[in-house]
Amino acid sequence: MSRLREAFERGEFVITGEVAPPHGTDVSKMMRSVELLGPVTHALNVTDNQGATLHLSSLAASKAILDAGYEPIFQQTCRDRNRLALQSDLLSAGTLGLENVLILTGDDPRGGDHPQAKGVFDLDSTQLIEVAAGLNRGKDMNGAALEGATNLHVGAAAFPEAEPWDIQFERARGKAEAGAVFFQTQAVMDIDLFSERVAELRSKLGVKVIAGILLLKSGRVIDFINEKLAGLMVPDEIADRIRGASDPMGVAIELATEQVRALRDVADGVHIMSLGSDSVVPQILRGAGLD
Repeated sequence: MSRLREAFERGEFVITGEVAPPHGTDVSKMMRSVELLGPVTHALNVTDNQGATLHLSSLAASKAILDAGYEPIFQQTCRDRNRLALQSDLLSAGTLGLENVLILTGDDPRGGDHPQAKGVFDLDSTQLIEVAAGLNRGKDMNGAALEGATNLHVGAAAFPEAEPWDIQFERARGKAEAGAVFFQTQAVMDIDLFSERVAELRSKLGVKVIAGILLLKSGRVIDFINEKLAGLMVPDEIADRIRGASDPMGVAIELATEQVRALRDVADGVHIMSLGSDSVVPQILRGAGLD
């Protein structure tokens, strides 16, 4: 059983981090991040051609992390593969000992570094979650018996602060009914609103929720979020706090620490997106009393 699944079952407050596979075959930089984050997290989310840009596959990078003794969360998007390839990769993950999988739709390739690429989107994320659950039961998407089932621990994305909430909740419900057992959320901006909606997800759907924490380390990061990330906006009071600081990184660390501390009584864990500043994650966790 995956260590992440075991931590959830024990009722631990889980910590996850994020690493990016390289644009090439040299995994040394990625593994330096793994060595910083691995000892202070339960698992590491391994992105799948994030931003629709070319990287080493999440499958290969996840196996490298597993071989190094740490717990990966294999990320799979629907963007680049048809149903044959998606099922094949999930079977490969199970064969390689990769249990945790985070299933996402994926970014539009027109916004990436190969805009001429054709988005596949043969399945959406809810459909692929259902497929993964079927593979766990020993059946492929057509209902044919497999020669060996998977044991995937299936996760999905949720957007608790997005509007309209009733539509977002029904999407989450669909994913949970399809087989998702944990949700990783978009970055938290409004703790009170987030708390109210996560309580509904946990009580009505019976899922685990990992709250996203984004390190807002500069005004440039805030501008990127506000301009490029649909459905996510940094509130003025937070943006002003960062922009007006003589040490924006220091304030970003303080803010992330405050959020982690507040979310300990709200969610089942936190997912810290450090945007390359991995060395500050242990400091954030210590400040929140989670070292």
